[in-house]
Amino acid sequence: MSEITEIRWHGRGGQGAKTIALLFADAAMATGKHVQAFPEYGPERTGAPVKSFNRLSDAPITLHCSVDSPSIVVVIDESLCDTIPVTDGLPSDGYLIINSKEAPSFYADKLNFQGKVFTVDASSIAIDEIGLNKPNTPMFGALVKATGILDFDKMLHDTRKKLEIKFSNKPEVIEGNVNAIKRAYQET
Repeated sequence: MSEITEIRWHGRGGQGAKTIALLFADAAMATGKHVQAFPEYGPERTGAPVKSFNRLSDAPITLHCSVDSPSIVVVIDESLCDTIPVTDGLPSDGYLIINSKEAPSFYADKLNFQGKVFTVDASSIAIDEIGLNKPNTPMFGALVKATGILDFDKMLHDTRKKLEIKFSNKPEVIEGNVNAIKRAYQET
């Protein structure tokens, strides 16, 4: 049986947690991986806490249930660290990646988490590169840098192709997102 890697994305409605889980799934499939991507729905509205999930494996995934013990948690909005238990189910050797200007040690101490903690100021990167505080794509670059879960160049190529389909008449949106991913990868 092949190992399954589970990822939980924490964000707020409107920040693109669902979209980035889907982009991650597309990029993973393009490299030959088996993958699942799904959101957790409730009474979400803009600004409300939301979660999305991924499962990744070299073999078909037959598991179809919620993700309770992810090996990777990505926090798109750092204020969620104050209001929800973002490290629930995350093992002591897991990865915690947070959109923040703070140093990783700040969150390791604050959340009493002994695993691998990474931070990147994805919001500033998004504002600089995209013109909006949409930190989901920079957090994708941070995830790949922190974990090495996907080949960066292949991921970037596939993500660019997906963005070109979605934003065919907005080349500035495509380039902004690609540049944001690259910057977050470098700055994580």
